[in-house]
Amino acid sequence: MNSKKITVTLLLGLVLLAFFFGMKTYQGREQDAQAQKASDQMERLVRMHSPVLGPRDAPVTIVEFFDPACETCRAFYPIVKSLMRQYPDDLRLVLRYAPFHQGSDQVILLLEAAKKQDKYWPVLEMVLAAQPMWADHGRPNVELAFQAAAQAGLDLPQALKDAATPEVAAVLQQDVEDLKALQVTKTPSFFVNGQPLQSFGAEQLAALVAQEVAKARK
Repeated sequence: MNSKKITVTLLLGLVLLAFFFGMKTYQGREQDAQAQKASDQMERLVRMHSPVLGPRDAPVTIVEFFDPACETCRAFYPIVKSLMRQYPDDLRLVLRYAPFHQGSDQVILLLEAAKKQDKYWPVLEMVLAAQPMWADHGRPNVELAFQAAAQAGLDLPQALKDAATPEVAAVLQQDVEDLKALQVTKTPSFFVNGQPLQSFGAEQLAALVAQEVAKARK
């Protein structure tokens, strides 16, 4: 390899290295900004209407902004449930809505309506189980999601009536306002005791939960 080729290769390597560190710096700033937003606006993380799984007085809270049409949300649901089994007295899950995919807003309204029949969690799990059938991002078939909800024991005609009420619509509107204020741009997005994940992944979530549980037990 002649000196010209060596110089070009070195320059290319330096450019790629600068790009990599620039991206890491940018991502770090974005994460810091989100963490600051969450710290400044803690009331936006949990609302009175938010579905809660686990002890309401648990010292550690996972807040998850999720979309029922999101494949990664579906994949993470059993991971979060496993963490809750690991820390049954220390951990609670609070769900918030982020309707980023087409059709998911209709499914969210139905989920909210399911609360009135005390069927929220069974309906959510059935809808997630059926997600591959209804959640085509180009042409979602929400009727299949509704059918899955009915299989969980939901009175579907009544739930659809309840889903059309201003009360239920207001819940979704509030969650959308909160996710924008907190700069949530993807699903699932997790906050553990107000802290966003510094890097996304199941191991990172488990580590942050373990850290907060250890603090709470001291």
